[in-house]
Amino acid sequence: MKDKPDGIDDFNELITFVKDRPGHDLRYAIDASKIKQQLAWTPEETFDTGIKKTIIWYLENSRWCKNVQDGSYQRERLGH
Repeated sequence: MKDKPDGIDDFNELITFVKDRPGHDLRYAIDASKIKQQLAWTPEETFDTGIKKTIIWYLENSRWCKNVQDGSYQRERLGH
């Protein structure tokens, strides 16, 4: 995985702040201590590494995203 897709100099330029919905939580968190204690499971990704990979995937697949938004995507399989 490369650090940044072509044409992106700073990820901060991609952020658009929106007004939060009334009554909406400003913070989302998961307490994974129970699953860690009972199943000895910990995630392979941190939030930071996972969100970075997710953002890069969407940036590298922007054509697919546009097709989903405009309705032309008909659930064709991506990749191999």
